[in-house]
Amino acid sequence: MNRPRTPRSVVDTAHPASPNHTAGFLAGAGAYTAWGLLTLYWPLLEPAGAVEILAHRILWSLVFVLAVLALRRRWRWLVGLWRQPRVLLMLMAAGCFVGLNWGCYVWAVNNGHVIEASLGYYINPLFSALLGLLVLRESLGAAQRVALVLAGIGVAWLVVLSDRAPWIALALAASFGLYGLVKKRANTGVLESLAVESATLAGPALVFLAITGASGNNHFGPDPVQDLLLVSTGLATTVPLMLFGHAVNRVPLTTVGMLQFLTPTIQFLIGLFGFHENLGSTGLGPYCLVWAGVLVFVVGDVRARRRRTQGPGPQRELP
Repeated sequence: MNRPRTPRSVVDTAHPASPNHTAGFLAGAGAYTAWGLLTLYWPLLEPAGAVEILAHRILWSLVFVLAVLALRRRWRWLVGLWRQPRVLLMLMAAGCFVGLNWGCYVWAVNNGHVIEASLGYYINPLFSALLGLLVLRESLGAAQRVALVLAGIGVAWLVVLSDRAPWIALALAASFGLYGLVKKRANTGVLESLAVESATLAGPALVFLAITGASGNNHFGPDPVQDLLLVSTGLATTVPLMLFGHAVNRVPLTTVGMLQFLTPTIQFLIGLFGFHENLGSTGLGPYCLVWAGVLVFVVGDVRARRRRTQGPGPQRELP
């Protein structure tokens, strides 16, 4: 059941000019860019509400993932999964966390809170580092601690002085951070994990769509274009995840970590210049503190990984 490990020579030491590195970099950039541009996609699904969109996203994601697994004939993992109920429960918990994240994000985009949603995804890597410290007992370097303090001050600024506390940003960061924590412990493949996560939520999604359909409040059926858009939520979910999995196996994790900030940056720019959202009474100040924390976090992470890759310097011979 454990995900096969990619040799270190492929993941961590791929030369920047190698075809593997180039393909992986492009795949990673494509995944994070797609996740950012989905901000423009979710409003196209209206008048369907956030919960209805979430239900379709769950069901069609399950359909597409199962289709990909069938084409690849990757079913052996199911046998191992049933023999590991603890892993199965973790994946089901991951499904609940990612479902909460998906629903919250779609609601935020379709209700004029794109900038706040982007803040949540800026905070997420820092929140994950905090979870690593508190739950996994991982050590944090000085740069990571400074980054957490800066981001914490920025969030506190928004909570205390803003017209409204950034609950959406905090919910997105917490749900996706907990999702990553559970998936790390489950240690399964991207598609296999998504299949279990979607299957966990498929029952409630079907019940919701059945109830709304019986009451005449379901938006699937009358308009073929609307139907096609709702079906495409499965592709919008699985394709970026497949690109992400391709990238993780071909480029250093440092590169992946830096690429992930493409998503909230695209979201922020779309919210500010595309949807003309208001930054609120606090202005850019708290966001600048979060960005400063992100910058410190990335620079510190790059330096730490570079030191680990290079190892100790050459030993001088004694005369």
